[in-house]
Amino acid sequence: MGLLSGRLAAPAGAITLALAVVFSAGTAPAAHADMIRNDQRPVLDAMNVPEAWRTTKGDGVTVAVLDTGVDGDVPDLRGAVETGPDMTSGANPAGTRPNLVHGTNMAALIAGRGHGAGRASGVVGVAPASKILSIRVILDETEPGFRRFNGEERWADAVASGIRRAVKAGADVINLSLVRGVATKEDRAAIAYALDQGVVVVAGAGNDGDSQLVKGGYAPYRYPASYPGVISVAAVDRAHRRAGFSNRNGSIVVAAPGTGITSAGPDGEYWRMSGTSPACALVSGVAALIRAKYPKLSPALVSQAIVGSAKRRPRLGYDHDIGFGEIDASRALALAERLSTYRSSGGLDPGKRFASGDAAPVPVVRRDTGLIAGAGVASVIFLGGLVAALVWLVALRRRRPPTLAPAGPPSPYGPGGPASPYGQGGPMPPYGPGDPASPYGPGGPAPPYGPGGSPSPYRPPSSQTPHPPPGSGWPGAPPTSSGPATPPSPGHPGGEFGEGRSTGGGGLA
Repeated sequence: MGLLSGRLAAPAGAITLALAVVFSAGTAPAAHADMIRNDQRPVLDAMNVPEAWRTTKGDGVTVAVLDTGVDGDVPDLRGAVETGPDMTSGANPAGTRPNLVHGTNMAALIAGRGHGAGRASGVVGVAPASKILSIRVILDETEPGFRRFNGEERWADAVASGIRRAVKAGADVINLSLVRGVATKEDRAAIAYALDQGVVVVAGAGNDGDSQLVKGGYAPYRYPASYPGVISVAAVDRAHRRAGFSNRNGSIVVAAPGTGITSAGPDGEYWRMSGTSPACALVSGVAALIRAKYPKLSPALVSQAIVGSAKRRPRLGYDHDIGFGEIDASRALALAERLSTYRSSGGLDPGKRFASGDAAPVPVVRRDTGLIAGAGVASVIFLGGLVAALVWLVALRRRRPPTLAPAGPPSPYGPGGPASPYGQGGPMPPYGPGDPASPYGPGGPAPPYGPGGSPSPYRPPSSQTPHPPPGSGWPGAPPTSSGPATPPSPGHPGGEFGEGRSTGGGGLA
């Protein structure tokens, strides 16, 4: 069996097939044709397609396959293919027979109808009653004009041109099982045009897998799958896990089977392939079923029917491996039925505007970036100064000492005696109104001085000038024979109780 790679090294803007590997299954003898159908059945069952066929098989819908071209003479596609324009004309040397394998594979997965008695043999597609519009927009890598096609400007817009031709030809769904490494404004505009005309667009996410991871551990975005409005399809294996080659990034919308997929090819051959290409074609088939049953459903609601009905959803509802989950054809049709009953609120008539008066060009505001930058710097400086001022005020508030009463003479009880209103350590109050208690406790003796008592040692009768008692430690006080002078207060020169200062002051808390 031959092995072909769908990831040929090519320029970033080159268009390649969204196919990881293709295995030729060779020509299937008629006696073994049912083996092809049996091999295909698990894929259709995984998508719940037989149940969906109870509702529709895609009658009246046209799916445009923009690819390498489709062989309409394949028995499983006979009568289902209309051949459209060739957007690659001139790329191959004259007389070259085009390689139609990939495009035929995709078409058979969408609209294959089998062959033989009762069409019980060969490949049957997801929407076997639908029609295929084949538009050739890319060359297979085995064709002699492949590099020329991807290297010359004249074919740069082949895909965009093919999309527009498909829309004008009446396609309901466009299948894009191809990838480009960069976005182009022509492709984006063509897809926007298709969506605006009510055409559903489906594309393969790409097969870089884990081989070309970018920052964050994700695969690079590929186009057209990453354009807004496109249903980007990832591939899962038969164990319902993301296939190792399938791109993992935020463009993924939904997943479909993409490993070991059997399909029909030219010359009576059947192929087994893996990639996001076949996964894309299978999802296009489901979109065709929805459009057949609900032809007026907009592309956005077709996408919503597919997304909202997906099964095996990620634990958080979405992830970069399989998007919103795996596609289920029957459930998608059921949800489409509900969505088809919704009615738009109407909106604004296309010929009207929200504003009054004459229409005018939208004014362009030109901003002075230098002035904006200067204002930004000034704002930062102002805010920095404001914060600094607040910090300074808080610090100042913590530094301010508590308000004290005027300093008075030392207490007659020595250091550590009862507090005085005249300053810390000064004499006790003279027991004025409201405070008749004695410093010696209830029932204790009367104060030794004060009204009616002995004269105060701090104010001798002969003078109003305070005179420090012996041993008080104040300047000019004589020492006593009973012991040393009272020590100065820590941090306050000249005594224990400095003028207007608290022993707890100084510094930040």
